[in-house]
Amino acid sequence: MDKFKTLEIVQKTPNSRVFHLYLNRPSHRNALSRDFFFEFPKALTSLDQNPNVRVVVLSGAGNHFCAGIDLGTLGSISDQSVSSDRGRAGEKFRREIKYLQEAITAIERCRKPVIAGIHGACIGGGIDIVTGCDIRYCTDEAFFSVKEVDLAITADLGTLQRLPAIVGYGNAMELALTGRRFSGQEARQLGLVSRTFRSKEEMDEAVRLVAEDIASKSPLAVTGTKAVLLRSRDLTVDQGLDYVATWNSAMLLSDDLTEAISAHTQKRKPVFAKL
Repeated sequence: MDKFKTLEIVQKTPNSRVFHLYLNRPSHRNALSRDFFFEFPKALTSLDQNPNVRVVVLSGAGNHFCAGIDLGTLGSISDQSVSSDRGRAGEKFRREIKYLQEAITAIERCRKPVIAGIHGACIGGGIDIVTGCDIRYCTDEAFFSVKEVDLAITADLGTLQRLPAIVGYGNAMELALTGRRFSGQEARQLGLVSRTFRSKEEMDEAVRLVAEDIASKSPLAVTGTKAVLLRSRDLTVDQGLDYVATWNSAMLLSDDLTEAISAHTQKRKPVFAKL
Protein backbone atom coordinates (compact mmCIF):
# COMPACT_ATOMS: atom_id res chain seq x y z
CA MET A 1 0.00 0.00 0.00
CA ASP A 2 1.09 3.58 -0.69
CA LYS A 3 2.07 5.64 2.36
CA PHE A 4 0.41 9.01 2.84
CA LYS A 5 0.70 11.88 5.32
CA THR A 6 -3.01 12.71 5.39
CA LEU A 7 -4.70 9.44 4.38
CA GLU A 8 -4.67 5.73 5.11
CA ILE A 9 -5.83 2.86 2.89
CA VAL A 10 -6.93 -0.30 4.72
CA GLN A 11 -8.17 -3.69 3.55
CA LYS A 12 -9.81 -4.86 6.76
CA THR A 13 -10.12 -8.54 5.90
CA PRO A 14 -8.02 -10.65 3.52
CA ASN A 15 -9.65 -11.20 0.10
CA SER A 16 -12.25 -8.49 0.77
CA ARG A 17 -13.02 -6.44 -2.33
CA VAL A 18 -13.97 -3.47 -0.13
CA PHE A 19 -11.13 -1.08 0.68
CA HIS A 20 -11.31 1.68 3.28
CA LEU A 21 -9.87 5.14 2.69
CA TYR A 22 -9.48 7.21 5.86
CA LEU A 23 -8.97 10.95 6.18
CA ASN A 24 -6.15 10.60 8.66
CA ARG A 25 -5.33 13.81 10.52
CA PRO A 26 -7.39 13.13 13.64
CA SER A 27 -5.52 15.64 15.81
CA HIS A 28 -6.63 18.35 13.34
CA ARG A 29 -10.19 16.98 12.99
CA ASN A 30 -9.11 15.82 9.51
CA ALA A 31 -8.86 19.39 8.21
CA LEU A 32 -7.75 19.45 4.58
CA SER A 33 -4.08 20.42 4.29
CA ARG A 34 -2.05 21.16 1.19
CA ASP A 35 -0.73 17.58 1.31
CA PHE A 36 -4.31 16.25 1.22
CA PHE A 37 -5.02 17.88 -2.14
CA PHE A 38 -1.95 16.19 -3.61
CA GLU A 39 -2.52 12.80 -1.98
CA PHE A 40 -6.29 12.36 -2.30
CA PRO A 41 -6.48 12.02 -6.11
CA LYS A 42 -3.35 9.85 -6.02
CA ALA A 43 -5.01 7.49 -3.50
CA LEU A 44 -8.24 7.31 -5.49
CA THR A 45 -6.38 6.62 -8.72
CA SER A 46 -4.50 3.80 -6.95
CA LEU A 47 -7.78 2.27 -5.74
CA ASP A 48 -9.42 2.76 -9.13
CA GLN A 49 -6.59 0.96 -10.93
CA ASN A 50 -6.33 -1.89 -8.40
CA PRO A 51 -8.32 -4.85 -9.84
CA ASN A 52 -8.84 -6.22 -6.31
CA VAL A 53 -10.88 -3.15 -5.34
CA ARG A 54 -14.59 -3.04 -6.16
CA VAL A 55 -15.91 -0.58 -3.58
CA VAL A 56 -14.25 2.23 -1.60
CA VAL A 57 -15.51 3.28 1.85
CA LEU A 58 -14.46 6.81 2.79
CA SER A 59 -14.48 7.88 6.45
CA GLY A 60 -12.59 9.95 8.98
CA ALA A 61 -10.14 8.75 11.62
CA GLY A 62 -10.76 9.96 15.15
CA ASN A 63 -13.83 11.81 16.37
CA HIS A 64 -14.78 13.68 13.20
CA PHE A 65 -15.19 13.15 9.47
CA CYS A 66 -13.72 16.48 8.32
CA ALA A 67 -13.57 19.99 9.79
CA GLY A 68 -13.07 21.62 6.38
CA ILE A 69 -10.05 23.18 4.74
CA ASP A 70 -7.07 23.87 6.97
CA LEU A 71 -6.80 27.62 7.55
CA GLY A 72 -3.05 27.32 6.99
CA THR A 73 -3.79 26.03 3.49
CA LEU A 74 -5.98 29.06 2.82
CA GLY A 75 -3.17 31.32 4.00
CA SER A 76 -0.59 29.68 1.76
CA ILE A 77 -2.87 29.96 -1.28
CA SER A 78 -3.42 33.65 -0.56
CA ASP A 79 0.32 34.28 -0.15
CA GLN A 80 1.13 32.57 -3.45
CA SER A 81 -1.29 34.82 -5.32
CA VAL A 82 0.42 38.09 -4.38
CA SER A 83 1.63 39.91 -7.50
CA SER A 84 1.94 43.49 -8.72
CA ASP A 85 0.01 42.43 -11.84
CA ARG A 86 -3.61 41.83 -10.83
CA GLY A 87 -4.36 39.95 -14.06
CA ARG A 88 -1.48 37.51 -13.67
CA ALA A 89 -2.21 37.05 -9.97
CA GLY A 90 -5.84 36.28 -10.78
CA GLU A 91 -4.90 33.82 -13.51
CA LYS A 92 -2.54 32.02 -11.12
CA PHE A 93 -5.17 31.95 -8.39
CA ARG A 94 -7.71 30.49 -10.83
CA ARG A 95 -5.30 27.67 -11.69
CA GLU A 96 -4.81 27.02 -7.97
CA ILE A 97 -8.57 26.75 -7.40
CA LYS A 98 -8.89 24.40 -10.39
CA TYR A 99 -6.13 22.22 -8.92
CA LEU A 100 -8.01 21.94 -5.61
CA GLN A 101 -11.28 21.24 -7.45
CA GLU A 102 -9.70 18.38 -9.38
CA ALA A 103 -8.68 16.70 -6.12
CA ILE A 104 -12.32 16.53 -5.01
CA THR A 105 -13.65 15.60 -8.46
CA ALA A 106 -11.29 12.59 -8.33
CA ILE A 107 -14.09 10.87 -6.35
CA GLU A 108 -16.33 10.99 -9.41
CA ARG A 109 -13.50 10.04 -11.75
CA CYS A 110 -12.91 6.86 -9.72
CA ARG A 111 -14.84 4.13 -11.53
CA LYS A 112 -15.48 2.24 -8.30
CA PRO A 113 -18.38 3.35 -6.06
CA VAL A 114 -17.30 5.53 -3.13
CA ILE A 115 -19.45 5.28 0.02
CA ALA A 116 -19.10 7.98 2.69
CA GLY A 117 -19.53 7.03 6.35
CA ILE A 118 -19.84 10.32 8.25
CA HIS A 119 -19.54 10.90 12.00
CA GLY A 120 -18.83 14.01 14.04
CA ALA A 121 -18.15 17.20 12.10
CA CYS A 122 -18.62 17.46 8.34
CA ILE A 123 -17.95 21.10 7.62
CA GLY A 124 -17.06 23.17 4.56
CA GLY A 125 -14.65 21.09 2.51
CA GLY A 126 -16.09 17.99 4.17
CA ILE A 127 -19.38 18.68 2.40
CA ASP A 128 -17.48 19.25 -0.86
CA ILE A 129 -16.13 15.71 -0.41
CA VAL A 130 -19.33 13.91 0.57
CA THR A 131 -21.42 15.52 -2.19
CA GLY A 132 -18.95 13.95 -4.64
CA CYS A 133 -19.49 10.49 -3.13
CA ASP A 134 -21.95 7.98 -4.57
CA ILE A 135 -23.70 6.95 -1.34
CA ARG A 136 -23.72 8.74 2.01
CA TYR A 137 -24.58 7.51 5.53
CA CYS A 138 -24.09 9.24 8.87
CA THR A 139 -24.54 8.84 12.61
CA ASP A 140 -27.30 10.65 14.50
CA GLU A 141 -24.69 12.80 16.23
CA ALA A 142 -23.04 13.93 12.99
CA PHE A 143 -23.37 17.61 12.16
CA PHE A 144 -22.93 19.54 8.96
CA SER A 145 -22.31 23.12 7.83
CA VAL A 146 -21.69 24.76 4.46
CA LYS A 147 -19.36 27.04 6.34
CA GLU A 148 -17.54 28.97 3.64
CA VAL A 149 -19.81 32.06 3.74
CA ASP A 150 -18.77 32.63 7.38
CA LEU A 151 -15.12 32.78 6.26
CA ALA A 152 -15.95 35.35 3.54
CA ILE A 153 -15.56 32.68 0.84
CA THR A 154 -17.86 31.59 -1.97
CA ALA A 155 -17.66 27.79 -1.76
CA ASP A 156 -15.68 26.71 -4.81
CA LEU A 157 -14.78 23.01 -4.52
CA GLY A 158 -18.09 21.46 -5.59
CA THR A 159 -20.77 21.97 -2.94
CA LEU A 160 -22.61 24.73 -4.83
CA GLN A 161 -22.59 22.60 -7.98
CA ARG A 162 -23.49 19.18 -6.48
CA LEU A 163 -25.60 19.92 -3.39
CA PRO A 164 -28.67 21.35 -5.24
CA ALA A 165 -29.11 18.09 -7.18
CA ILE A 166 -29.02 16.16 -3.89
CA VAL A 167 -31.15 18.27 -1.51
CA GLY A 168 -32.98 20.59 -3.93
CA TYR A 169 -32.13 24.11 -5.08
CA GLY A 170 -34.01 25.95 -2.35
CA ASN A 171 -32.53 23.88 0.48
CA ALA A 172 -29.03 24.22 -0.95
CA MET A 173 -29.42 27.98 -1.24
CA GLU A 174 -30.59 28.28 2.38
CA LEU A 175 -27.78 26.11 3.75
CA ALA A 176 -25.10 27.87 1.71
CA LEU A 177 -26.24 31.42 2.50
CA THR A 178 -26.72 30.88 6.24
CA GLY A 179 -23.82 28.50 6.88
CA ARG A 180 -25.96 27.13 9.69
CA ARG A 181 -25.22 23.88 11.44
CA PHE A 182 -27.64 21.02 10.79
CA SER A 183 -27.91 17.56 12.30
CA GLY A 184 -27.59 14.06 10.92
CA GLN A 185 -31.35 13.66 11.24
CA GLU A 186 -31.96 16.80 9.18
CA ALA A 187 -29.39 15.62 6.65
CA ARG A 188 -31.52 12.48 6.27
CA GLN A 189 -34.70 14.52 5.87
CA LEU A 190 -33.04 16.67 3.21
CA GLY A 191 -31.76 13.60 1.34
CA LEU A 192 -28.09 14.42 1.86
CA VAL A 193 -27.65 10.99 3.48
CA SER A 194 -29.61 7.82 2.79
CA ARG A 195 -29.73 6.55 6.40
CA THR A 196 -28.67 7.57 9.90
CA PHE A 197 -27.46 5.34 12.73
CA ARG A 198 -27.43 5.57 16.51
CA SER A 199 -23.71 4.88 16.79
CA LYS A 200 -20.57 4.82 14.66
CA GLU A 201 -20.26 1.06 15.25
CA GLU A 202 -23.77 0.50 13.94
CA MET A 203 -23.06 2.69 10.92
CA ASP A 204 -19.75 0.98 10.17
CA GLU A 205 -21.42 -2.44 10.17
CA ALA A 206 -24.25 -1.26 7.91
CA VAL A 207 -21.79 0.37 5.51
CA ARG A 208 -19.76 -2.84 5.45
CA LEU A 209 -22.81 -4.91 4.51
CA VAL A 210 -23.85 -2.50 1.75
CA ALA A 211 -20.30 -2.30 0.39
CA GLU A 212 -19.84 -6.09 0.40
CA ASP A 213 -23.20 -6.51 -1.35
CA ILE A 214 -22.24 -4.06 -4.12
CA ALA A 215 -18.80 -5.70 -4.38
CA SER A 216 -20.46 -9.06 -5.07
CA LYS A 217 -22.18 -7.74 -8.19
CA SER A 218 -20.87 -7.54 -11.74
CA PRO A 219 -18.07 -4.94 -11.76
CA LEU A 220 -18.97 -4.04 -15.34
CA ALA A 221 -22.56 -3.34 -14.32
CA VAL A 222 -21.56 -1.42 -11.17
CA THR A 223 -19.01 0.83 -12.86
CA GLY A 224 -21.39 1.32 -15.78
CA THR A 225 -24.23 2.33 -13.48
CA LYS A 226 -22.03 4.94 -11.76
CA ALA A 227 -20.72 6.30 -15.05
CA VAL A 228 -24.15 6.55 -16.67
CA LEU A 229 -25.80 8.18 -13.64
CA LEU A 230 -23.03 10.78 -13.39
CA ARG A 231 -23.17 11.54 -17.12
CA SER A 232 -26.97 11.66 -17.18
CA ARG A 233 -26.97 14.31 -14.43
CA ASP A 234 -25.89 16.86 -17.03
CA LEU A 235 -27.99 15.57 -19.95
CA THR A 236 -31.62 15.68 -21.05
CA VAL A 237 -33.57 12.42 -20.74
CA ASP A 238 -33.22 11.78 -24.49
CA GLN A 239 -29.49 12.45 -24.38
CA GLY A 240 -29.11 10.21 -21.34
CA LEU A 241 -30.99 7.38 -23.04
CA ASP A 242 -28.78 7.74 -26.10
CA TYR A 243 -25.67 7.67 -23.91
CA VAL A 244 -26.67 4.48 -22.08
CA ALA A 245 -27.64 2.83 -25.37
CA THR A 246 -24.15 3.53 -26.69
CA TRP A 247 -22.58 2.40 -23.39
CA ASN A 248 -24.46 -0.92 -23.33
CA SER A 249 -23.81 -1.60 -27.01
CA ALA A 250 -20.15 -1.86 -25.99
CA MET A 251 -20.45 -3.38 -22.48
CA LEU A 252 -23.64 -5.44 -22.15
CA LEU A 253 -22.65 -8.60 -24.00
CA SER A 254 -20.01 -9.82 -21.58
CA ASP A 255 -18.90 -12.83 -19.57
CA ASP A 256 -20.58 -11.15 -16.58
CA LEU A 257 -23.97 -11.36 -18.28
CA THR A 258 -23.45 -15.04 -19.07
CA GLU A 259 -22.36 -15.76 -15.49
CA ALA A 260 -25.29 -13.83 -13.98
CA ILE A 261 -27.82 -15.78 -16.05
CA SER A 262 -26.13 -19.12 -15.30
CA ALA A 263 -26.00 -18.41 -11.57
CA HIS A 264 -29.67 -17.41 -11.51
CA THR A 265 -30.66 -20.57 -13.37
CA GLN A 266 -28.52 -22.79 -11.13
CA LYS A 267 -29.63 -20.97 -7.93
CA ARG A 268 -26.08 -20.11 -6.84
CA LYS A 269 -24.13 -16.94 -6.21
CA PRO A 270 -22.39 -15.58 -9.31
CA VAL A 271 -18.63 -15.23 -9.43
CA PHE A 272 -17.34 -12.39 -11.57
CA ALA A 273 -13.83 -11.79 -12.88
CA LYS A 274 -11.81 -8.79 -11.74
CA LEU A 275 -12.05 -5.60 -13.73
